[in-house]
Amino acid sequence: MQLGVNVTNFGPGTDPGVLREWARLAEDLGLGALMVSDHVAITPDVAERYPEPFYEPFTTLSWLAGLTTTVRLGTTVLVLPYRHPLLVSRMAANLHHLSGGRFVLGVGVGWARQEFEALGVPFTARGRLTDETLGVLREARDAGRPEGEVPLWIGGHSDAALRRVVRFGDTWHPLRLSLPHMRAVLQRHALPGFTPRIALRVTDAPVDTSDRPAGVGTVDQILDDLDQLRLLGADTVVLDPYHGDPEETRRPEAAWRALTLVADRWSTQS
Repeated sequence: MQLGVNVTNFGPGTDPGVLREWARLAEDLGLGALMVSDHVAITPDVAERYPEPFYEPFTTLSWLAGLTTTVRLGTTVLVLPYRHPLLVSRMAANLHHLSGGRFVLGVGVGWARQEFEALGVPFTARGRLTDETLGVLREARDAGRPEGEVPLWIGGHSDAALRRVVRFGDTWHPLRLSLPHMRAVLQRHALPGFTPRIALRVTDAPVDTSDRPAGVGTVDQILDDLDQLRLLGADTVVLDPYHGDPEETRRPEAAWRALTLVADRWSTQS
């Protein structure tokens, strides 16, 4: 099982130098994936947690592809209804080929109602629009076109999202859930793969709450979470060191230390 990281491509402390350092660290640690988030219009509901500057994911990952050689590059998650299906298909295929086959397309339906309004996309139609784009990507795969080569990770944990995983995806990509929640879903559904994104928050004392998100706790707790995810069949686990406060982006060193600590311990243990 490989580890990946979801990096902050947004916030007051993020700039090209910080993004370059994230990429360097990911490759130095031998991580399997470096992933970024997606927002287009930074409306008030988005800006509370993900403020400007917000580096657009395809542009950012194309630039990072030129700075890296081994790590996979991906989106966690691209909001599919924000873009025309054929545009998504073309951009994904181009980035996959330009990076030497290293692009992963993680997708979701989106949540920011004000951002949908700003883009002129009906919020209530986001599920249907997501399925339409996934259908285009599936047709490319069935026809053997270049777009069909891109691995497709599908986020969400609603019944509709899980049906989407089975119908269109290569793997289920849940975001920041507890271990019991993920285990229950995997026991109920036959999914094609499992690549979760979990938190990365290292604490001095154990966290013993029943709803503890995976990845939150002491290093030993986090390592046990990773081991349990491996036993559940996870191929890649993406660690997310961002905890919701934009001021964190001014102090990326704390996230770098936590990631290095867990990645080094995991490589030694496994």
